[in-house]
Amino acid sequence: MAKNQLELLLRFEKEKEQQKAQELQKAEQAYQDNLLRLSSVGDFRLEYMKRVQQRSLEGIDSATYGHYHAFINKLDNASAQIEIAIKQAKALALQCKQQWLAQHQKVQAVELLLSKQQAKLALIAAKKEQKMFDEIATQQFVRRHS
Repeated sequence: MAKNQLELLLRFEKEKEQQKAQELQKAEQAYQDNLLRLSSVGDFRLEYMKRVQQRSLEGIDSATYGHYHAFINKLDNASAQIEIAIKQAKALALQCKQQWLAQHQKVQAVELLLSKQQAKLALIAAKKEQKMFDEIATQQFVRRHS
């Protein structure tokens, strides 16, 4: 494969790697956002439960208590939905990480191939240069002795 083709392939693979890195970053951010949402809902539920307990000490009717209880159930359902979203976000982040690692390995492979090709070309150039110097030295030797 020509050097220019390898350089083009390397650029292409690096762009794909960058895209995979961005996808990974977004997936990890979504996972962290969901963890934060779950924590916030849990904190709100705890605070709400404290208010309900305080109100119950002051005395509340059964209908009001039923409303409080229904709202707490909604918070529990929201927590359950967020936990599902966390599992999905974690799985997506893991999948994105695996895709990024695979792409990173492709980039490294192309870089290694390009490096080997550059070393090969440098060796060929060095041999040509040495052959040229040998030819010059031979011509000088022949001129001196003729």
